This record gives sequence, C-alpha cells and structure tokens, in this order.
Amino acid sequence: MAQQKVYCGIHNDSYGGMTEIGRYIRDAWVFEVLPETETCEGWDYGRLENLFDQVHEAWDTYGHLVSNLPPELRERHERIHGAAIKKARELGWTPDMDDD
Repeated sequence: MAQQKVYCGIHNDSYGGMTEIGRYIRDAWVFEVLPETETCEGWDYGRLENLFDQVHEAWDTYGHLVSNLPPELRERHERIHGAAIKKARELGWTPDMDDD
C-alpha cells in the first residue's frame, strides 16, 4: 500500500512557509478559518485542498484585494504576513525567489 503524502507544516516548509501552501495557511489565519496555532503539519493534500477552497471563498467577499479588507482583517493580514516575511528574510528568502 502506498503511503499518502502529507504536508510538513508551515514552520517546516521552505523559508518558514513562503510557498503557495504557506500563503493559504496564513490567509486561513487571517480569516479565522484556522486558529493561528494550526500549522497543518501532517495534513494530507485533500484536506489542504478543502482549506484552499474555504480561503478562496473568504477572499471572494473582498475581491481578493487586501485593500478591500475591513480594518480589523487588514491589520491581522499585515501582522501575520509581515511576521512571515520578516522570518523568511532572516532565513535568506528574497521576494524574487520561486516558491517550491
């Protein structure tokens, strides 16, 4: 029987989660789809796909633009994503790098 692939968790992902999956997890924290303590470590990719759908639906309300978020969500977005960018830069990430 083949072993099912699972996600390593946002904190174990490249540059602290500077990947597409990491961005979805951080956005799930922003929209409170997930608590900020949930790293998704050990999740299978089907479960992650369901999370992506929920996050996409949450963004639909705001036209997928940070500038359309109400102040509370915008502040949470800036805090969560800003901290992730700071940590990633400390790990050697630059914005022009391709994500895995």
